[in-house]
Amino acid sequence: MISDKLKQVIVKELGLEDWDLQDETVATEVPGWDSLSHVRVITAVEDAFAVRFRSLEVIKLKNVGELQRLVDKKVAAK
Repeated sequence: MISDKLKQVIVKELGLEDWDLQDETVATEVPGWDSLSHVRVITAVEDAFAVRFRSLEVIKLKNVGELQRLVDKKVAAK
């Protein structure tokens, strides 16, 4: 399940007032989430959770649920 914090970071970075993100949500389903904003979203998530992702980790992500699991893994490893 996607945390409220992750939802808030993504929605804020994309300039959306509210968006119902689910585990299976993919970037193409969210208004304004294109390749350029994807970089901004990932950077904002890294800053918000004080983690860093490797490029290969980000490339492998298929949906928001996978991003949440990656964040959880990184936070737990700290």
